[in-house]
Amino acid sequence: MTGFAERSEGVTLEGLRKRMAEFAKERDWDQFHSPRNLLLALVGEMGELSEIFQWKGEVPRGLPDWKDEEKEHLGEELSDVLLYLVRLSDICGVDLGKAALRKLELNAIKYPVKLCKGSSKKPTQINVPDNDDGSSNGGVTAISNSDSKSRSDGV
Repeated sequence: MTGFAERSEGVTLEGLRKRMAEFAKERDWDQFHSPRNLLLALVGEMGELSEIFQWKGEVPRGLPDWKDEEKEHLGEELSDVLLYLVRLSDICGVDLGKAALRKLELNAIKYPVKLCKGSSKKPTQINVPDNDDGSSNGGVTAISNSDSKSRSDGV
């Protein structure tokens, strides 16, 4: 398999999925790519990605003060995370693109624009009515969360 970086325009999740499957097949790695092993590899890569930001405090968008080498390293670690995620979803039989779009739709319901715009409040804090004692909660109330498994951080 050659020319990976040559065709970076128009990259799709399906294209990455196919390339990862081919990459693993060529190397006879399918035998190692169980969901558990891929998840553990993904977690390891997340650790490597986290390490890049460790001790830097908050950093501005675009990373203007970072050296080119640092940004390149960041790109490599982000890519590792993406590729393992794509491979894991493939092995588990999940269409990652469709799942992501569905999750965006669910989040749009969970975080309606008119209640959430400009706010980082959790769903349980949205649109809470005034207290019985007359004090206000700032117009923020709980919205029910029909998905008991969903997290309250928007993902």
